[in-house]
Amino acid sequence: MKKILALALALVMVLGMAACGQSAAPAAAPAAEPAAAEPAAEPAAEETVLTLWSIATESDSSHQAFIDAIAAFEAAHPGVKIEHVTTENEAYKTKIKAAMSSGEGLPDIFFTWGMGFLGEFVNAGRVYCVDKEYEAYKSELPEAMTVNVRYDNKMYGVPYTMSLITLYANMDMLAEVGYTDIPATYEDMMACCDALVAAGKIPFGVAGKEKWCLSEYLEPLVIKSVGGQKLRDMYNGEASWNDPDVVAAIDAFQSMINKGYFDPSANALSNDEVKNNFIAGKTAFYQNGSWNNKDIGEQAQFAVKAGTFPVLNDAIPLYSMIGGPNNTLAVTESCKNKELATEAAFELAKFMSDADYKSGANLPCWAADPNADVNELIQAAADMASKAADMVLFGDNFLTADAANTYLDYIEMAWSGDVTPTEYVEGLDADLG
Repeated sequence: MKKILALALALVMVLGMAACGQSAAPAAAPAAEPAAAEPAAEPAAEETVLTLWSIATESDSSHQAFIDAIAAFEAAHPGVKIEHVTTENEAYKTKIKAAMSSGEGLPDIFFTWGMGFLGEFVNAGRVYCVDKEYEAYKSELPEAMTVNVRYDNKMYGVPYTMSLITLYANMDMLAEVGYTDIPATYEDMMACCDALVAAGKIPFGVAGKEKWCLSEYLEPLVIKSVGGQKLRDMYNGEASWNDPDVVAAIDAFQSMINKGYFDPSANALSNDEVKNNFIAGKTAFYQNGSWNNKDIGEQAQFAVKAGTFPVLNDAIPLYSMIGGPNNTLAVTESCKNKELATEAAFELAKFMSDADYKSGANLPCWAADPNADVNELIQAAADMASKAADMVLFGDNFLTADAANTYLDYIEMAWSGDVTPTEYVEGLDADLG
């Protein structure tokens, strides 16, 4: 249905422009008088093209929302065309960082994550400040949702959705080993995983070759061992990574690996393959971002629940969450049509915030319809967000590019067993502290 809508909007724009370009045939001149000279035709208005880079490939849950948002903007702005170029998540990070470094071939509008990821581009003078344009949207986009795109109290991006690391559970498979809910304590979770392994089932699926996916399993263990404020301080270099609670989190992670809780094919799988395996009923749990709500909710043929991993440290609140307002559109300083591009960034973001929420793809940053009919998984994510005692952004977004690469390298080494928990914390403390 959305594809039909996008096509219809595009056709309205094209046909509307064509109609505007036509003029009525001139009336016939009286026979006794010479024909009047036909006025020279007005030159056709030149099309304005804006380029947009994003990660919304066909497999991305926001792919259709981007298509629809672009079509709607083009329909409302005859003569404007948005060229949308998509690149897979990890390849996109490399591409946008290289373009920002060289300053060559930059798009007008680009998808980004907040905090350290965008901050590096801001510090390099590559990003346009949108403070002035934000004034017209303040009533719809709460200032609290812009916190991760502000640097020296200036706003450099337009967030559209917020995400949380979410634990998805195949409740039919859990029922086979005697569980009617997601285990609420760490001890119960380990017992559940033991029962699954004993029954010949795979507890967790993860893309071992994608470091950010590994972080989606490790970071919840860390925040539920040290707490949100200490993790934030560690990222900021204000607290030591060499902490017994971090050691306990790494030890728990490696214990889960050594007990065979993860898919033995993990290192050969992409994240899309892992998600599809969960949807196909091949694993009991899948822990990743809440942007998976739509795909899982629509495609899984079993009972699914969305929840959060239990705490390791009883002093830490259960709803200490990894995530926050993050998916963002920004405008490059080199853009030749900054006013139009900034309007497009705000309008696309507003459209996608609503579309992603209503489709179940993610939580909105913009004011949402309280009566919207949304799926159970997005309701569960909203419930977790409302209960959050603390929320810390994903480590590879919180940190600058170089620091994030180092951080993810250590996570990969923990996954592969190349470092012990003590070596992990000592190494991170030396390289990031």
